[in-house]
Amino acid sequence: MNPAQLNQAICGALTGLKDHAGELRDLDQALGDGDLGITVTAGADAVIAALGALDAAATPTEIIKATAKAFANANPSTFAALVAGGLLAGSRTFEGKTDIGVADAATFVRAAADSIATRGKAQLGDKTILDAIMPVADALAANTDDARAALASAIAAADQAVVATTALQSQRGRAAWLQERSIGLPDPGETAILRFLQAWQAAN
Repeated sequence: MNPAQLNQAICGALTGLKDHAGELRDLDQALGDGDLGITVTAGADAVIAALGALDAAATPTEIIKATAKAFANANPSTFAALVAGGLLAGSRTFEGKTDIGVADAATFVRAAADSIATRGKAQLGDKTILDAIMPVADALAANTDDARAALASAIAAADQAVVATTALQSQRGRAAWLQERSIGLPDPGETAILRFLQAWQAAN
C-alpha cells in the first residue's frame, strides 16, 4: 500500500466508522459518559479534512502523524488522547518506508497497543480497547502473505475479543466505576476497533 492508498484507506474507513456513532454512543452511555459517538464523529471529520490537505508527497509516517494530531485536537477525551498517542507510537515504525505491507501493519498495531497499555495503565483482561488491539496485531503478524486474509483474521480476532470480554468486569476508566454492573456489557472502545476494521474492509 503506497502513501496515496494509505491516505484513501484511512479516510474511507473513518467515513464508514461514522455510521456506527449511534451504536458507540449507546454502548458508552451504558459503561461511560456517552461521548464516544461524538468523539468518533468529530475525530473522523477532522482526520479526513487533515489528510485531504496533506501534500501528495506525504510519507506514511507523515500521514499517521497528521491523523493522530487531527484526532486528538478534535476531542478532549481520554479515548482520543490514548488513540492519538498510540498512532504516534505506531507512526515511528513507518519511518523510512514508502510502501506498507501486512508485516508493517502488524508492527504498527503492536507499537500502538504498547503505547496505549503504558499510557492507560492497562493490561489484557482489563476490558479495554487494548483487549481488541493486541489480538489484531497477532492476527496480522500471522498472515503477512495475504492482505485480505490478514484483515479478515484481524476482524475475527477483534470480534472474538469483544464477545470474550463482555463477560468480564471493567477495570479501567469510568467503566470501572460500575464494578459488577459492567459485567455483561460490551466494551465501547473494543467495539470501536472492530467497527473500524469492518469499515476498512468495506471501503477497500
